[in-house]
Amino acid sequence: MRKGFQTAMEALMALSLLVMVIAVFGNVVQRYLWGTGWVVSEELSRLLFVWLVSIAATLAYGEGQHLGFDLVTARLHGRRATVARWLTRGLIAVSLYYLIVGSWQQVLVGMDSRSPVMNYPLALGAGGILFMGVCMAVILVAECWAELRGQRMGGAA
Repeated sequence: MRKGFQTAMEALMALSLLVMVIAVFGNVVQRYLWGTGWVVSEELSRLLFVWLVSIAATLAYGEGQHLGFDLVTARLHGRRATVARWLTRGLIAVSLYYLIVGSWQQVLVGMDSRSPVMNYPLALGAGGILFMGVCMAVILVAECWAELRGQRMGGAA
């Protein structure tokens, strides 16, 4: 994964987390002290959380840090390990296909729907999942290409 992209995504995650903390904590303090709060706090936090998780999952996938079950595949060597690795990548590709198609459909539906408080298009939330799926697919293709060329990436599968 390119270092500049990774750094930008980590900065975006930190900023999202900071805004979420300020929104939620500020809302709690206002409700406790003055009996009122920021109306946008909950919606903003939910939207930022979706994007935060999507970006974090993408970065984890690119670094090969996603949760995996390798009890069997870790014990394989040679041709069997290669077959298992490509089978795993095929299953990941199918999963990503359905994730991308489904999130794209949600983006299209969300273009005509607005959030009740902040009035942003609900497609923005589904866009985080679409972003994650597309980025993971790009990482998967790059990993497959690198292995076909004889290079080994420290990637996802």
